[in-house]
Parts: sequence; structure tokens; C-alpha cells
Amino acid sequence: LEEGALGVLMEEVEVPSYFVCPITLDVMRDPVTLPTGITYDRHAIHRWLRLAASCPLTKLPVAPDCEPTPNHTLCRLIRSWCALHRPDDAVDHSMKSAPADCARLAALVSRLADAKNKGPSREALAALRELRDVAAEGERGRELVAAVPGSADALLDVFVSSATSAPENSAAALDVISSLRLPERCLARAVDRDGAALVGALVSTLQGHSGSDADAASRARAAVLLADLTACMSPSRAASLPEQAFVEAVRLLRADDGGMGASTAMATKAALRVLAGATAHGRNRVKAAEAGAVAVLVDMLLLVNGERRRAWCELALCALNRLCGCAEGRAALVAHGAGVAAVGAWVAGASMAASAKAVRVLRSIARHTATVAVVQEMAATGAVGKLCLVAASAPEEERQWCDERTRERARETLRLHARAWRSSPCLHPTLQLCMIIL
Repeated sequence: LEEGALGVLMEEVEVPSYFVCPITLDVMRDPVTLPTGITYDRHAIHRWLRLAASCPLTKLPVAPDCEPTPNHTLCRLIRSWCALHRPDDAVDHSMKSAPADCARLAALVSRLADAKNKGPSREALAALRELRDVAAEGERGRELVAAVPGSADALLDVFVSSATSAPENSAAALDVISSLRLPERCLARAVDRDGAALVGALVSTLQGHSGSDADAASRARAAVLLADLTACMSPSRAASLPEQAFVEAVRLLRADDGGMGASTAMATKAALRVLAGATAHGRNRVKAAEAGAVAVLVDMLLLVNGERRRAWCELALCALNRLCGCAEGRAALVAHGAGVAAVGAWVAGASMAASAKAVRVLRSIARHTATVAVVQEMAATGAVGKLCLVAASAPEEERQWCDERTRERARETLRLHARAWRSSPCLHPTLQLCMIIL
């Protein structure tokens, strides 16, 4: 070793093990102790408890409203050690949330809880703005707000109660809720409490027509929260989504300006998630089809632009596949002038997920809506040729854009109208031979 490097090694000091957070494996900045007796860094354990109500090391259950106890003695030891061995980090490690800050946040949340009974007020709006400012400070601020017992429920209650009577309060509450990124178990609890009212408030927000940037941002946040809610709903609850939810999701997709703005991109992806997720349940397929979802999804397949758009189109194909599970959806697809062509273009070559969904859509059309005109259109637009490529693909090609199940579905689809397609002048002789082999 060179003399300089040896000097650096000699100066290194081993960090005491009890200074290290078991989650982050780094020196703790704000040590707190759970009722289980284990000490963690505050920001790390708060993030953990939002996802799992248990102690990471002991696996013992921890109450949802548990507030870890600050370990002031250990904090002082860590700060003294850092002052000696890590002078550059000493100031950073001395910065910790004061109990007064937590008490202030608890008081703000309590004020919101009171607003549920008293109705919207200026005091509630002031509390929401203060919470929003804390959450906007960064991850640490968001963790502090989320750690206040009952904060998520209070914010959701204010959002629901103010959706129609006090839009400013509702928008501020939705802003904080979105920044907190509520975990699935919290959303599931909100659905169990009053899911219908929450969905109604979100739909009301989506119906905003002011055209301002703030309105667009609120609608995008509402779309994301609606998508998250539908993802954690039981099938029976998801099947009871109001028709207006699908109307607004379609409207968001029609308003897509190419994904140039952050709010537009966020709203577009969320609307696709709503259509792709909710249409897995019962009558939601008919609701979405009647709202015009098929046409707007086909238009999206025709306007591919970059990798982000490709990911969106995979969601669009997923939704189309489910919509084609009902007669209304299939009828809307074949009625669209470019419906069959748009779906066929995504068979073989885009991605494995896209190919699988596109083949399933074409199989539904060929099986249930195969008029003479539709059969001819499938051949004329190249959809049949793409199906032949998938059906005849070699195993080593599967990893690129299809798997065995997709290949078998393609063969099944081709067998449905093999006689008509074998004699089609739109099919290359090589592909006609492939049809004969199949």
C-alpha cells in the first residue's frame, strides 16, 4: 500500500453496531424505539410500518397507530461520535424532528377530523395547506405526515366531504393524499369504510372543466387515486363502479395531447389502468364499451410515440382484450375503421405482452364476430399474416415476442377460418402454405 492509502486505513474507525439502523444499515439520524424494544431510524421504520404492521426484526405485530419512542440517549451518543469521527456529518445528524413538530402535525390532523362534523371551513383549509407544505419538503416531511395516527383517514374524509361543497379544500386534501402515496392496506381500509362515497368524490373531481393547470393536476391526481382504489377492490365492489367513472376515464384519454405535460401523462396512464383493471369484472365491460372506450383505445394503438407510449399501448391492449369479452366491445372494435388493423399491427414484434393480448383480441373477433367482411378484413390488413408468423415461430424465437400459449392461440384462431384465408389473395404464398400445414 502507498503511504497515503495506509494512513486513510489507519484513520478509519469502526461504527458501533448499536449506532446502525437494522433497516438502512447506516448510522441512525433520529433513533426511535418500538414497543418490541428494537431501535430503528425514524424515517426507515415509519416507511416500513406503512407497508407492514410488524417489527422488522422480531416480526411481532405493531399497532397501526403506534408512535415509536424517541431514544434521546442514543441520539446524543451518535451525535457526539459523529462530531469526533465524522465532522462533515455532525450537523446533518443533529437535525432531527422536534417533538413539537409532531405535536403540531397531530393538532392539524385533529382539526381536519373536527372539520368532518362541522363542514368545510377556513381553519380546515389552513390546516390542509400547512400539511401540504410539510409534505412538499421531501420524503422526510411526507413520512412525518403519514406517521400521525389517523392522518390518512382524516384527509380522505375531508376530500370526500368537500368534493362538491368546497373544491379548494378538496383539491388541497387530494394534493396531500397523492404526495403520501398511501399503501394498499390503507386504501383497502378506505374502501371498506365508504368506498362508494370516495369513488363518487373522485368522479366529481374528474368532471372539473375549468381548464386551468391546477384543475388538470387535480384531475390527474384523482385519476391515479381511482386507479389505485380499483386495484385493491374486491370483485363485487369493483363491479359496482358507476358508469360515469368510465366516461371520465375515456375523456382523459381523449384529452391526451401526446403526453407532453406531466399531468397529462399521469392522467393518461391512470385512465388506462382504470380501464384495464376494472373491465376484468362483470358488467364493467359493457359500461366501458358504452362510454366509447374501444374507439379511444384503438386510436392510442395507432399513435405510438416512444417507449412510454409502448407501455401505454400494452395497457390499452389489455383493456381491449377484456372489452372483447362482451358483445358490445367486439361490435365497437369491428365497427372502427382501423380496429382490426390496429390490433393486428401489435402481433409479433412489439413485445411478448403486447403480442399475447393482440392475439387474444383477434381470437375473440374471429370466434364471435366473424362476418364475411371481418374475415376478409383480417386478411387484407395483415392480421392473418402476423398470426401465421406467430403460429409458425420456432422455439428460439419465443423469447422475443411470443410464448407457447400465444402460439397455440394463434393456431386456434387460424383454424377457425382456414378455408377462407388459404384462398385469400392478400396472403403471401408462403403463408398460404403455412395455413395448409396448420
